[in-house]
Amino acid sequence: MIHPKARSRLRSAMAAAGVAALLGLAASPAPLVAQEGAAAVQDVTVTDVVLPLGGTLLRAPKLTASGTRLSKGDLETILRPDSAIPWNERLARLDAGSLTVPVLTSENAGPGENRQTVTYRDVVARDVRAGRVGELTAAGATVSVVSGPNRGSGTYGAVRATDLDLAALSRLYTVPGDGKGPVQRVYGTVQVSDVTYADARGTTVKIARLNGRDLGGRQVPDGWNGAFAIVATGLQGGADRRVFAAAAADLIEASALGSLDMQGLSVSDTDPKGPLLFEIGRAAYASAGPEAGTILDNLTLSRGGLHTHIGRLALAGTSLAPTVAALQGIAAEPAADAGLSDVELRRLAPKLGNLTLSDLSIDLPPEDGPEKAALPESRAPTRGLAPIGGRPGAGKVVDGKAADARGPDVKAADPLAVTVSPRPTRRITLREAALAFGPPSDGVPSTTRLSLSGLALPADLIAGAPIVGVLPAYGYRDLDLDVLADATLDERARDLALREITVTGRDMGTIRLAGTLGGIGPELFSGTLPAATMLMFSGSAKTLDLTVENAGLFERFLAAQSKDLSLKPDELRKEYVTASLLGVPIILGNSAAAKGIGAAMGQFVMKPGKLVVRARAKEPAGIGFIDLGAARSPAAVLDRMDVEAKAN
Repeated sequence: MIHPKARSRLRSAMAAAGVAALLGLAASPAPLVAQEGAAAVQDVTVTDVVLPLGGTLLRAPKLTASGTRLSKGDLETILRPDSAIPWNERLARLDAGSLTVPVLTSENAGPGENRQTVTYRDVVARDVRAGRVGELTAAGATVSVVSGPNRGSGTYGAVRATDLDLAALSRLYTVPGDGKGPVQRVYGTVQVSDVTYADARGTTVKIARLNGRDLGGRQVPDGWNGAFAIVATGLQGGADRRVFAAAAADLIEASALGSLDMQGLSVSDTDPKGPLLFEIGRAAYASAGPEAGTILDNLTLSRGGLHTHIGRLALAGTSLAPTVAALQGIAAEPAADAGLSDVELRRLAPKLGNLTLSDLSIDLPPEDGPEKAALPESRAPTRGLAPIGGRPGAGKVVDGKAADARGPDVKAADPLAVTVSPRPTRRITLREAALAFGPPSDGVPSTTRLSLSGLALPADLIAGAPIVGVLPAYGYRDLDLDVLADATLDERARDLALREITVTGRDMGTIRLAGTLGGIGPELFSGTLPAATMLMFSGSAKTLDLTVENAGLFERFLAAQSKDLSLKPDELRKEYVTASLLGVPIILGNSAAAKGIGAAMGQFVMKPGKLVVRARAKEPAGIGFIDLGAARSPAAVLDRMDVEAKAN
């Protein structure tokens, strides 16, 4: 199902194409005989031009063709909407020095009650030869959407396009093709400046400048007009999803865009929960070359006391090929089916490639508001007496009630005045992040790698969290972390290999985890409850490698515990060594593996350096998650594993 706003955008795209088409159609040549019969190059003007194009109606009160051999009658004949000659054939024979339209209006109906009107001013097409326009300009435009829930209005600044092929544009939108022909370039360049649009809900969008290059596409079986109409209808009213999927796949494969550069994008919203402002300094896309991919520079988001900034966000190596393949698979089904299943929706996911982020900062609002100023006890009003420095009669009791409940007057130079500053803003920063995805299988990437460098945050933000929530108690005010996670999904073996999960903290140390989980398939990543339940029955643990390297955290832990227990650090260390050597083996079942783990832990406590524990399931299929959950004791699990532990 396509959202009404999406359908409106599609129709807007069709309307823009129709505007360009009208510029060519309005001056389309008469047959060759008429050209030869014309006396000389001349200026020709026609009035009250009305051109219906599907759901869009184009109106031009006045159109002038300069430097043409066409007569007024020729132009009026060409503009007849019921002409038997295809538009692209007429456009291909067009020659004129320029086409001028002082006011051009595009009226679009739908979806629903929506009515969109775009009015262009001072439209001029120059150097029109054989259906190609050397330069197309408009001084600006106004946009209005009325008669529906999506009311709004906006304006465009100057619009400019070069190397516009009107014949190719007409062929793409109106002439069916097999979707396999060559790409037909429609625009060489497109430039739009000073775009502003505001809707009735209080959302305003602004774009300072938009540049595009090498826009075009291939002809598709339904024509672009027909394909857009099918996609806009979506799956509403029990429509055959095969038709929708085929049209969507055709449009994705047929579209071609060389590059796009947008500067000064801002979206503001007057939400009752607080004004919101989102800005992007520059957004750029390139289909090829050294900067192929999408780049976003200087992103900011502000809402109340929350401020977020990203220096750069880049996405490279993306591909819609998996999406197209999934759509084509649906289109080739022998019988129609309703809706899309979770599996099909996953398969529609594109290949994401590599995502990188740099210079992230998040300023969080203070946890509490400014504290109330509290006066010293010596300054507190006394019952029945005027407080020091107060007004006569302040605090006096009259008939058992305070005559003046206000506090004393505090002057700026008063040495007893209490100055309370608001709580400082808390900041989270990230120097660099990288997220890489391998080719997807049923919508799930076969490989995933995440790295975070220079993640810094106040320690109090994690207070109360499991395990790491105790770090503030060990004297850490700020945390500086590096994180790495690398995983591979083998769909055939149904294994999830956690090749590396590493967390390194400055003045703390490093913890590294690796392992293999069995019984894991793409369907388990749907996020649904049945999939999570299935994981408990099908999943298993095959291998586990754990490495702990101390770089100061253990010493802080020992110092904090010694203070709480009123013991010297060396005394507490000896107790922990004894507990490791004797207590841990007892808890784990006193097997050889348990004693080995206890001995390694004792050695680590005595001299905190590196602790390594490796475990392998004896059964090739691993130990099932349900078995781990139902085990009566740790010994029952260790007996099914080969364990190796060592320290330093």
